[in-house]
Amino acid sequence: MAYREITLQVDPADRVAATGVYEKYEQPFLDTVPGATGEELLVREEGVQVSHAFRTVSGAKAYLASALFTRDVVGGPPPPLKAAPEVRLRDAVRTRRVG
Repeated sequence: MAYREITLQVDPADRVAATGVYEKYEQPFLDTVPGATGEELLVREEGVQVSHAFRTVSGAKAYLASALFTRDVVGGPPPPLKAAPEVRLRDAVRTRRVG
């Protein structure tokens, strides 16, 4: 399992616009991105973070070059950012499910 995390620093007044981008592309992400298994939106005091889950690291890397990401998500009108987006890739060495 791999995770692509994208953190956006936005003012509190712009968080609704930032979460709107997530909501607009959540289902297309799950329906069209190869290897995508889920995503979560975290709203924090300093901004928002989207965590995308993938079956493999290669799938997580490929997402950044996909038309959905480059044309739709990033190419659309974003909320004003206070800093450049922070993009991280994490590879889960071990996943354990409880329950």
